[in-house]
Amino acid sequence: MTGARWRKSTKSGNNQGDCVEVADNLPGVVAVRDSKDPAGPALTFSPAAWRGFVGMARASR
Repeated sequence: MTGARWRKSTKSGNNQGDCVEVADNLPGVVAVRDSKDPAGPALTFSPAAWRGFVGMARASR
């Protein structure tokens, strides 16, 4: 994950750090990790799979 720029959602608010961080600046991959464990493992997705997940999450609000 060298070069990953991690970010949290602006909707995270002040929830004691219980959220995920996303790095979408890497070529061909979107990485997701637990914000409480930044040195821990990250899940990786193709950009298309990540767009699909985000689209479904937004639609289910």
